[in-house]
Formats: sequence, C-alpha cells, structure tokens
Amino acid sequence: MTLDIRKIRDDFPILNQTVHGKPLVYFDNAATTQKPTPVIEAEADVYRKINSNIHRGVHHLSNVCTEAFEEVRKKVADFVNADSREEIIFTRGTTESVNLLSSSLGETYLQNGDEVILSEMEHHSNIVPWQLLEKRKGIKVKVIPVTDQGELDMEAFKALFSAQTRMVAITHISNVMGTINPIKEVIDFAHSKDVPVMIDGAQAIHHVPVDVQELDCDFYVFSGHKMYAPTGVGVLYGKRKWLEQMPPYQGGGEMIDKVSFSGTSFNDLPYKFEAGTPNYAGVIGLGAALDYLLNQGLETIWEYEHKLFEYALEKMKSVPDIRFIGEAKEHTSVISFLLGNSHPFDVGTLLDKLGFALRTGHHCAQPLMDKMGIPGTVRASFAFYNSREEVDRLIDALNRVSVMLG
Repeated sequence: MTLDIRKIRDDFPILNQTVHGKPLVYFDNAATTQKPTPVIEAEADVYRKINSNIHRGVHHLSNVCTEAFEEVRKKVADFVNADSREEIIFTRGTTESVNLLSSSLGETYLQNGDEVILSEMEHHSNIVPWQLLEKRKGIKVKVIPVTDQGELDMEAFKALFSAQTRMVAITHISNVMGTINPIKEVIDFAHSKDVPVMIDGAQAIHHVPVDVQELDCDFYVFSGHKMYAPTGVGVLYGKRKWLEQMPPYQGGGEMIDKVSFSGTSFNDLPYKFEAGTPNYAGVIGLGAALDYLLNQGLETIWEYEHKLFEYALEKMKSVPDIRFIGEAKEHTSVISFLLGNSHPFDVGTLLDKLGFALRTGHHCAQPLMDKMGIPGTVRASFAFYNSREEVDRLIDALNRVSVMLG
C-alpha cells in the first residue's frame, strides 16, 4: 500500500495557503498536527445534528450522542489493544492524564520517601506533576541520564532502583530529539522489581504501533491533537487493577454512584475518572481521526515518514555549520538542530518569513537543554502529508538563512 500524497494533502485544507506571500510548509507536527476534513466535519456534525449532553439522558439526541461517544472508547481500546473499554479514560490531553495519575495514584500508593524514576528527556508535563507530588507528599524524584547521542543510559537506569522505588514514568519518544526509547526493556526490568510503569505516548501514538498488552505497561497516555484529532481531548489507558484501586481525580457529575451529605459512593470504571460534561464533540472527532489513520494504514504511514526523515536528514547535512541535537540509533521523524552560533529564535523567525512553520525554543524540555548546554533548538517534525519537495525547499531556505546570519 502506498500513500497518495497529493490526495492526502487535499484532505488538509489549512495546508493550501500562503504565509508572508509564500506557500505554507508546515513542519511543526510534534507540537500539533493539522486536521483532515473528515475530522473537522465529524466534530462540526456533532453540533449540527446530535448535540446533547451525554449519559443520563432519556431523549433521542442524548442517546445518539452517548452512543457515538462510547463507540470511540471502544475504538481507542482496539487501537491500543487494551483488554477492555473500561481501561480507557478520556481526559483533556496527555498533561491532564499525567496529572490525574500522579494525583490519584499519589493519594493511595505513594508515601513519604517513595521514589519515582523519570528521565532527562521528559516533557515538562511528565516532570512538574511529580515535583508537585514531591512537595506535597515527600516522595523523591530520581532521573535517568541521557547520553550525548540522545539515548537513555540503561545501566544508569537500572542502578537507580532501590527498595523505595515505586513508579517509573517515561516517554516513549522524545519530543525534542525523536529518540525511540526501549520501553519494553524499561517495563520488563521495572516489573522484575514489582514497579509499575507509565509511558508518555504523546509523540508515539501516531508514529509507531502501540499494543499495551504486548508492552505490558501499567499506564499509557496520549493526546488527540498530536494524532490529527481535535484539541482538548486525550486518553489515559490504565490496567484495571490499578484503576480500581485509585480514588477519583475530580468530583462532579457522572463520576458518582450516590451522593448524600452523609457520604458519597463512586461510579464504576471508566466513569469514576470522568467528572462533569466531557468534550464529547472532541472525542467523536478523535474517533474520526482514528478511522482516517487506519484507512491510510499505520505501517504505510510509518514507512513513509521514516523515509522522509532519512531523506531530510541526509539533505540537511549539506547545510553549512548545522549541528544536530540527538542522533540516536532508534529514531522517528523529528530533527532538532542549530545553525552555527545563531540563536534558534532568529533562525525560526527568518524561516517563518520564508513560509516555514518550525518550532524553536526549549520545547518544554528545559532539563534536556541544560544537559546539552544549549538554550534551545530549531525543530523540524514531519507528518505523512509532508513531501520531499517541501524538504528541498527547506534546504534552500536554511542555506539562505545561514548566509543571512553569517
């Protein structure tokens, strides 16, 4: 199966525009992906045709909207091969999923002196929630070092374990360097010590196949907006044994069984963790995004993006004074770089004037930047609607910017 890039690009209306008089080239996909027309229409159709608060309603619109919402839960469970739909919790995104886990699990499972292992390449959303728990409950955060190549130091990881280690929370793929971490090895080692593992899959879920049962991870979290779905919707997958032990994260409607001033009992999974009116339009849009990805073929998308990445990396090596940040052996379609001594912001600003959307800065990974001794990077991240012609244009633009900045 091959991708018809011309047809695919027609599905993404935002790509067909000019910026500063130049055709838009969107290489900021690690920050958020663009949305295909079927996803846009699916969300819009909720408001056009079936808009009604889900669950608990007895009228037609509520029933139809509820059915569409719950159908997506089953789609997500199938997509990641969860054991059951009850193990899929809808959230606002990866950030809320991590906060839910750190807060709820922290209430019952983590105590003063317990240790949580992270890595130097984590996004801030998988650092700060654990630091808040550190202040609140006296846990200790320990950090896996990253090598100069941008890979986890696995021997150092294993050496971090102690009798107090209670949790490992680590990214599947680095949002800065594109490093694909050996998460199966991480999970297997942690489980040999009876330690549960959470995987941040925000950068992985739309790039590589994810089978949570094969991985045997205890938790897997991701966002919809990075996988061609609407913003404001995400997923926390958790093994039933953990979710049943964890107390609710927030209180409100839907997450309750019975409420009285003498005491409250809580709903069954997954609703125990879904307080209030959810973003049901966004969730239904997520379902449309999953359908779109599956129709294109996940393996086909992965092969195309990997070839595009390899093509771009080889072409970019010809740019004078370019320096790549992170050169791991296992890598996905993200390239972080610097041009000579130029500040990333200056490079990104000039590229914007030439029609290119790339991300500049620390990418919500300041500890990694400190490790590398740099203020930030310029990051080009690719999706399956990008083309070699766009890469060629980027190379020309980088050469031009390099001359402009001396």
